[in-house]
Amino acid sequence: MKIVFMGTPDFAIPSLKKLLESKHEVVAVVTTPDKERGRGQKITFTPVKQFALDNNIPVLQPQKLKDEEFISGLKKNNADLFVVVAFRILPREVFTLPVKGSFNLHASLLPKYRGAAPIQWAIINGEKETGVTTFALENKVDTGNVYIQEKIVIEDSDDFGTLHDKLSSMGAEVVLRTVDLIESGNYNMLPQNDALASPAPKITKEITEIDWRKPAADIKNLIKGLSPSPGAFFTFNKKIIKIYKANVVDSDFLVPGKIEITKKSLVISCGSKALEIVELQLEGKKRLSVEEFLRGFSFN
Repeated sequence: MKIVFMGTPDFAIPSLKKLLESKHEVVAVVTTPDKERGRGQKITFTPVKQFALDNNIPVLQPQKLKDEEFISGLKKNNADLFVVVAFRILPREVFTLPVKGSFNLHASLLPKYRGAAPIQWAIINGEKETGVTTFALENKVDTGNVYIQEKIVIEDSDDFGTLHDKLSSMGAEVVLRTVDLIESGNYNMLPQNDALASPAPKITKEITEIDWRKPAADIKNLIKGLSPSPGAFFTFNKKIIKIYKANVVDSDFLVPGKIEITKKSLVISCGSKALEIVELQLEGKKRLSVEEFLRGFSFN
């Protein structure tokens, strides 16, 4: 089938690569516009655009998805199917263009964790499993009927970075299976149960700030769900300190946020139990082991 692929970040690249290596034809890629970044305001491409250019795939970068010129350009591709992985919310006049419709890959077991940050929230909320879902696009975001769903165990050692990569790889396999399924015409779709839906809103700075009054286990989940980016943080003497790894330990202290230090360890008491910090970063500095960090920083 002829496919237009829509995506932006690294998460989408394994899916695009898998389609490119398949019997199907990727006729165009749609991604977000280039941005100016850094002090020199250097123009940077999205990861998906760079991959498309490296593989000689035509790229469309609309500012507005309802733009007539963009929609006209899409029509010229005569695509059978639109495949969406980590892109923007498509208007109906776009996702209804292909004869076989459009589907999205979402990094959760829908209807759980509908929204922009499903991987992060699954870890933050202490879920034991998550997965990926392919579903048909509808007017309401993340609500369409499901093609395929695959589960994966969330290991205690997982953080956002490791789980992101696992789901990206798993998702690529599911995307190709979904395309093959749609081409065959031999499939049954399952409706989502809205009563079981849960939100996965965008991660804001307020969410990333650690509240030491919460149980240590909950704070550890927050740290893992935000590591390596954007990082959970607390402030000390008006300096932001991000924590990337920590372990729950017993504590005799009853004061949340109380810091206990030895030459090689940093323990912070929480609402219940405490966290022994393993890796952290002072603003403007490198990420360090706690031993390295304490050689150059004093909490006195």
